[in-house]
Amino acid sequence: MAPSPDPQPEHRVNAPTPRAPDRSAREPNAAFRQLRGARSPGEFAAAVRRAAREIGEQVACDARYIGRVENGEIRCPNYAYERVFRHMFPGLDLADMGFSARETVRGRAARPRPPAPPLQLTPRPPAPAPGAPPAAQDRTRPDPPDRDRPAAGHGSPHHDHHHDHHQNDEESDVLRRAFMTGSTAAVAAVSLGLGPAAAQAVQRVGEAEVSAVEEAVRRIRLLDDRHGADGLYRRAAQPLRTAYALLDASATRRSTQQRLHIGAGELAISVGWLAHDSGRFGEARSHYAEALATARLAGDPGLEAHAFCNMSFLARDMGRPREAMRAAQAGERAARPLGSPRLLSLLALREAGGWAGLGDRSACEDSLTRAHALFARGPSDADPEWMTFFVEAEREMLQAQCWSALGDWGRAARHARRAATVQDPHFTRNLALYRAELADDLARAGAPGESAAAGQQVLDLLPQVQSARIQAMLADTSRLLAPHRGAPEVGAFLERQAGVAV
Repeated sequence: MAPSPDPQPEHRVNAPTPRAPDRSAREPNAAFRQLRGARSPGEFAAAVRRAAREIGEQVACDARYIGRVENGEIRCPNYAYERVFRHMFPGLDLADMGFSARETVRGRAARPRPPAPPLQLTPRPPAPAPGAPPAAQDRTRPDPPDRDRPAAGHGSPHHDHHHDHHQNDEESDVLRRAFMTGSTAAVAAVSLGLGPAAAQAVQRVGEAEVSAVEEAVRRIRLLDDRHGADGLYRRAAQPLRTAYALLDASATRRSTQQRLHIGAGELAISVGWLAHDSGRFGEARSHYAEALATARLAGDPGLEAHAFCNMSFLARDMGRPREAMRAAQAGERAARPLGSPRLLSLLALREAGGWAGLGDRSACEDSLTRAHALFARGPSDADPEWMTFFVEAEREMLQAQCWSALGDWGRAARHARRAATVQDPHFTRNLALYRAELADDLARAGAPGESAAAGQQVLDLLPQVQSARIQAMLADTSRLLAPHRGAPEVGAFLERQAGVAV
């Protein structure tokens, strides 16, 4: 059963919510919770992201961000979120939405700057792709200036203290703009402003440092969803080293230390995935193992389940189906107390992939049946924030991979086509991946013309995506189609693919 589509952003509210007084202490934001209505935090976060795209903004909104707003941790959103919320709820101002006035949150008197320099995300130009011509290497440029963003140089530790209050926003504008996009939209970089040496100099880890680590995770996930891993992996390794260096510093509170452990573990998984997707399997395995060790040290079952989920995926891609199956089962054991049917559904699909690789059709179908039943229970507040990618399109893709491994190419192609059809076109990397799977399945199913057409669609997306995984899939499809070169559509695809592969 397919889940209902994400609801469209609300553009009218019948009656404005009563204005909330300024709050110096954390209080639940009941007004904002009322605006969310019956939607889950994950569904509402998807609506926020969609509304942002409508007005040309980019926000990495997820269920955890919505939770932070509703529990009062974020007392005032940054300018980007404010513009999005005003677009969603025209006629309401920040007070109507339950937020405090910006000056009461950002002013130095309201919230003093900590003595240690906070960990920041800062833009850094991406490294040019190996062998790229000089013209291609010079295409990247910063985001256009924003009238609300801090002045140039604000991220420097030596900036004018007149701007200190901007640093204190829970979702600072420096973090929001901490990435570069090029005209190809294919190479984006995220780094933390403090290197390991500077991180070791921090005597007390507090909210600023932990929030920066958590924001790095969100940015990496957002950029990977849009553009793929190849242009991002080397840059993303620096935030990970910094995060683990911070673990050596002493946190001000036990809860802060716990958040830092979890943030560092999630960052290790994100960087591991970038290595995985760019074909660096050994490095990915090391990062995932590091995340698992961190999860067990922190005693966090959610992080442990996430690590096992990715380890299962990697093992399948490395041709180790039994290891993939066992890692998925270990993830399911860790995830059961969390109360997230969607997480258990994903892990059941990972297990199904392992069984398919072992050629055990019956066990694979049992796991798929269990995954379907769990998915049909819908999203819940217990769903981890990293699972925003796990929508109907991804479920279809994972099923396609199972049937492909079992040699049922026609059935695999049907699921891959469905995945490409329902995928949000804004997530270019996933769309290219699903179409690459479709092209491969069609080639093996004896439909070379349709396969070539799907392959052409993938090639159309490659200027926006850097993924060794997708390139390898296209290369395999080209080899399968080579005997059919005489067909005009196949010949055209093979010629174009050969030019891209050079």
